[in-house]
Amino acid sequence: MHRCSYYNYNSKTVNFMEKQELIEEFKRCKEDPIYFISNYIKVVHPIRGLVPFKLYPFQHSILNALETNRFNILRKFRQAGCTTIAASYALWMIIFQKHKQVVILSKGDTEATEVLDRIKLMYDELPKVFKPGIAEDNKHTLKLNTGSIIKSRPSGKQSGRSLAGSLLIIDEAAFIENIDTIWAAVYPIISTGGRAFVLSTVNGIGNWYHDVYTKALENKNSFNAIDIEWIDHPEYKKQEGFSELYKEMEEKGLNVDAWEKTTRANMPVKQWLQEYECSFLGTGDTYIDGEILKDVVENVSEDYYSKYNNRMRVWQDPKPYYTYVLACDVALGRDRDYSAFHIINAYNGQQVAEFYSNKTPINTFAEIIGTEAMLYNIAHVICERNTIGNNLIDWLYTNLEYENIWADDRGLFGFQVTAQNREQLLATLEESIRTNQIKINSGRTADELLTFIINEGGKPTAERGKHDDLVMSLALAIYLYRNLLETTPLEHISKIPHKDGLPMPSKQTKYAYRGSNGQIEVEDLRWLMK
Repeated sequence: MHRCSYYNYNSKTVNFMEKQELIEEFKRCKEDPIYFISNYIKVVHPIRGLVPFKLYPFQHSILNALETNRFNILRKFRQAGCTTIAASYALWMIIFQKHKQVVILSKGDTEATEVLDRIKLMYDELPKVFKPGIAEDNKHTLKLNTGSIIKSRPSGKQSGRSLAGSLLIIDEAAFIENIDTIWAAVYPIISTGGRAFVLSTVNGIGNWYHDVYTKALENKNSFNAIDIEWIDHPEYKKQEGFSELYKEMEEKGLNVDAWEKTTRANMPVKQWLQEYECSFLGTGDTYIDGEILKDVVENVSEDYYSKYNNRMRVWQDPKPYYTYVLACDVALGRDRDYSAFHIINAYNGQQVAEFYSNKTPINTFAEIIGTEAMLYNIAHVICERNTIGNNLIDWLYTNLEYENIWADDRGLFGFQVTAQNREQLLATLEESIRTNQIKINSGRTADELLTFIINEGGKPTAERGKHDDLVMSLALAIYLYRNLLETTPLEHISKIPHKDGLPMPSKQTKYAYRGSNGQIEVEDLRWLMK
């Protein structure tokens, strides 16, 4: 591994070298990309203009990782020079290796042309001995007489089919749409010998970049995870061995000691977390604020037991002095969307149980709901009645004769979700979580909340490829929970001692029953409480 301080490397001049010395220099540059980049590459610095690319220690570690591992994924902070590192490495590769193809994938066409322009500038500034000659040069391509080529492309749904190469560089991967589809198309091509370097600032969790990076940390894929921190950048945090750099910065009115304070003061907390702290939580366009989600994630509980082959998790068994709410969202049970329900303690808002499965038939799901609802003190059950929800409700009421099912003002069982009331449901969900009216114990529920976003059209929805079944069933649970609190007098049964706080009486106000004509009727019993 190469180690150096800021001024250990001096830009070389080959103009006065003897032939043998020149041959040795060329050989060393061919074998050592760090040596070549540090001595011969020039870049445009935002403050100092065109300067030699003097690598910092954290940038050395990135290049070492590229040389050591076939697949690398980098979590970077803003203005770390990582795209420039990738660009200079790509240039080194096509200069010193024959018939190689480097493909750089960027978010858009502007970014794609900009990174190739950087590479062309680097090439133009090289000594003549390192210029094999240009065979092709256009907006998206630079091909040298070595037969090696760099293609810089904007992302697109069909991008993956044209990304075959010796090295694939994906820049700002967390912000590229359809990156999962692109990777699925390109991986079979590069898996037989190609290499990949994925780099990005973070953009929330649940996306392809976050998933690959997280699995790399857990050694669950072939990627090597590279982590860098802004405090490792000598221009952001003062370090030993860079006195000449700091002298130069001071001459230009830059104070490295004040950088953090000044930068944090000039941007929102969320932007700081995303661009410099590399924080997955708290970033991205999640429906619920990232800081609130952090608290949710940190307070989930692993103290549960499982039922129904781990489809249901239970944090607290029913207690006789509590009323419970069971809210469900049903799916077909064919490996696509999930059937889900939550059981909420209607006194303290605690999630006591959760069911989640994409392989449970509707009738089996109904039987599980009926069993658990009876177990939890004949819980108030609310189901979404959209599409197949009516089948579930009919099975519950007709076949299982479960009657404590929520009905609307027209006496119809189930909740009809519309575009209008969906927004209100989710707003109430957000408020209840933000104000700690609900205690979420489930990591599965927290994971769905983390990938429940506001899309480009402004609609709250699950991230592409993710699900929102637990989110929507939780929203229904909170709706019924809040409805009960608002419409029922609270009289505590204070004579029963227990450690979880005061108990709550049953708050049921509407009862469904089958009348003499065989039709389902609903009676409101709130008049009895007056």
